[in-house]
Amino acid sequence: MDILSARLKKIQPSQTLVISAKARAMKSKGQDVISLSAGEPDFDTPINIKNAGIAAIQSGQTKYTDVGGTPVVRQAVAQRLKADYNIDYQPEEIMVSSGGKQVIFNAMMASLNPGDEVIIPSPCWVSYPDIVTLAGGTPVIIPCKEEHAGFKLQPEQLSAAITSKTKWLILNSPCNPTGAVYSKEELQALCDVLMQYPNVWVLTDDIYSKLVYDGVVAPTVVQVEPRLKERTITMNGVSKAYSMTGWRIGYAAAPVEFIKAMIKLQGQSTTNPCSISQAATVEALTGSQDSVADMVATYQKRRNLVLDNLNGAPGLSCLKPMGAFYLFVSMKNCLGKTTSKGTKINSDQDFVTALLEEEGVATVHGAAFMMAGYFRISYATNTELLKEACLRIKHFCMNLS
Repeated sequence: MDILSARLKKIQPSQTLVISAKARAMKSKGQDVISLSAGEPDFDTPINIKNAGIAAIQSGQTKYTDVGGTPVVRQAVAQRLKADYNIDYQPEEIMVSSGGKQVIFNAMMASLNPGDEVIIPSPCWVSYPDIVTLAGGTPVIIPCKEEHAGFKLQPEQLSAAITSKTKWLILNSPCNPTGAVYSKEELQALCDVLMQYPNVWVLTDDIYSKLVYDGVVAPTVVQVEPRLKERTITMNGVSKAYSMTGWRIGYAAAPVEFIKAMIKLQGQSTTNPCSISQAATVEALTGSQDSVADMVATYQKRRNLVLDNLNGAPGLSCLKPMGAFYLFVSMKNCLGKTTSKGTKINSDQDFVTALLEEEGVATVHGAAFMMAGYFRISYATNTELLKEACLRIKHFCMNLS
């Protein structure tokens, strides 16, 4: 008997998690593998945040909380949004979930009906299309090429993609996997289009908003165009900026009625996020932000290191990312070639598979992000490993024939 739903059969396992699992399996067998595939900071969670979690345990904050988060953590989110973007949200306009992914899942499940379309600029995070599909919607992928201001959605593309069935635009800045950051002017141009379509909502994924370089800032939609506030979900979390991936906290700010809908849905799935993690999140959002600045400074040095090395590798080229901690590297000039061990490179997936098996470097192929001909490198790992990984990648490319 086939028990699996038709919707589940349409989606794939997260490719970043699949490749990370393969790299771990190779390591467990004693193979020398450097993993640059996972989107996870290598820094420890800052000590003030860990201490807040410990204090929460010791004081007995180990019970159920309100489904959408404690009043204290929702107030902390409101304060952070005000400090970062000068946007005013009340605690009742905010909910907290078990990670940013759950926020997106809640939003799509709470709003999509069969046939509803969700515009997703690509390259995009691997989970967006599958979450939309699982919720019964139709992902509409809009390819944004390098020449599109560095993989950014253009206003004319957005306008052309909107139909009577369009319900959402999902916009991610800084972008995973490209590191592209939309400027205020670029966001305003997209907002001008959206103002012409009052039935289209926006989910802005700002999870990497604090990880920006060279003096760049990452504005958010409601900050740029306040008139869109009543149909925008501003999503963020603590995983990336505060190195709290395992704490599993994401949050959303949106109109009250939609927040209530997402809380109702969450109440029938995971209920509240971890009470201890919520307490630690209050400290992350309201305490010292020095650790964020320290991490950003280190990431910028690593970005420059990897960028300089890989742009000198035969067949590879890469734009300089302004945010997140990824490089999205073109390997198109390697297509059709053969590795030193006889593997033919017919696709970006062939490239990353051979790179892992022959050189022990784990990356993620561009097709996983809806953009073939590239591969993604995470530079959220220590500098010495990055140097060694670059040597291996260059060796791999130099021996293609």
